[in-house]
Amino acid sequence: MKNIMYMGLALGMLFYAVPRMDIRSGFTLPTIFGIVWVMFALVIIAAHLHEILGVDDETKRELAKVKHMKKWQLEQMLQGKRKMLQFKKMR
Repeated sequence: MKNIMYMGLALGMLFYAVPRMDIRSGFTLPTIFGIVWVMFALVIIAAHLHEILGVDDETKRELAKVKHMKKWQLEQMLQGKRKMLQFKKMR
């Protein structure tokens, strides 16, 4: 829901601001600012649309599996060292 709201806000800003920008006046600082501002707004909209559509859900699941496996391996390694330390203390 948050992504839809933010994307709508970005679209609203874009629809409000683009007709008021003076982009046709040549290669001036306000023109460059207007073009860069529109590009940033489009990137923000694309990012929210990407998240809404869930394009990389499979990648997120795979990364979660990898993180879980690394955490498990670290725990196993630490438990193995603890066992060795306990064994040395008994002698």
